[in-house]
Amino acid sequence: MVDTAPTARALSWGPHLLLQALLLLTAGRAVVDGLPHVVPTVAAAVVCAGVCAAGPLVPRIGRSRGWLALVGACWLGLLVLSADAVWVAFPLYFLQLHRLSRPVGATAVAATAFAAIAAFAAHSGSFGIAMAIGPVLGAVVAVAVVWGYQALHRENERRRALIGELTAIRADLATAQHTAGVLAERERLAHEIHDTLAQGLSSIQLLLRAAQRALPANPDDAAGHVEHARRTAADNLAEARRFVAALTPPALDGTTLADALERLCVGTGTRHRIATRLHVTGEPTPLPTTHEVALLRIAQSALSNTVRHAQATTADVTLGYGGDHVTLDVADDGTGFDHLPAPDPRHGGFGLPSMHARATALGGTLVIDSAPGHGTTLSARLPLDDRP
Repeated sequence: MVDTAPTARALSWGPHLLLQALLLLTAGRAVVDGLPHVVPTVAAAVVCAGVCAAGPLVPRIGRSRGWLALVGACWLGLLVLSADAVWVAFPLYFLQLHRLSRPVGATAVAATAFAAIAAFAAHSGSFGIAMAIGPVLGAVVAVAVVWGYQALHRENERRRALIGELTAIRADLATAQHTAGVLAERERLAHEIHDTLAQGLSSIQLLLRAAQRALPANPDDAAGHVEHARRTAADNLAEARRFVAALTPPALDGTTLADALERLCVGTGTRHRIATRLHVTGEPTPLPTTHEVALLRIAQSALSNTVRHAQATTADVTLGYGGDHVTLDVADDGTGFDHLPAPDPRHGGFGLPSMHARATALGGTLVIDSAPGHGTTLSARLPLDDRP
């Protein structure tokens, strides 16, 4: 962006300084050359200089059109006395164009040029084209300079306003992006906590209840339940530490998704005495980490719902590779249901929305098929457009 401040200062003070210098030159020539009307010429030049100086020194006066009219009147009086005053017309052009509106300023410049030409012709006693060239050329230069500066100033102000708007928009966009990032991170953490820590704590609670029921009649069974609860607590502690480190789930460290699902099925079957089996179909292929995490979390949440709500005796987890997609099916022989339960953060119920959000976030789908007395089948399908 062009900095117009030096130009503005030059246009503000330059005409005043040039006008004072030309008035001094007019008075000096009258004295040195012994021209007629020396005393009136010097007096008129002094008065004109004083009136002109009042404008920049007293801004309230300089902003009034009356001051500019008085300057013009003083100049005309001096012009009647001395032909050298014709050169004062040049700084007057700038003052008129700068202080007046465009139409009025152009009219004032034309009148000033005409007065300068007429006065010079009167003092010379004749008229020639050469006498008109100087004032007219000066007027054209003054108009071009002032109007060009004004156009540049307007463009500069438009750019300044545009930059201000862009800065405000960028600040608003940064705030919106930050807010969206915070909300997305909160949602991600909510899903992670629900699918891991909350499910693990729920499993621990079920195991401890089973241990409580087994006591005191079956202390060995109770000890087994307590041991499973201890292992679940250790796994949840590892998950919590991994969240802090912002890494992938421990179940996927150094292994495949199928192995992680196999361990999940074995652990679920051992802790809750549900026959849980894993089936893998299709040709296994490496998956993006985001897909592996999503499928593992969906399986964890689905099996947790089966343990807590379905009263099932068997559960089958099927991981299918279809070339351009991967699927995960979790089917049980539990009680089933005829409508989805409403989410209730106080008593759980966040699992199904969480699983659906994970699938749709990766461009996939989640379908649940269930009926009372006929079990439940959950199917997740994720596209594989971007291979790792």
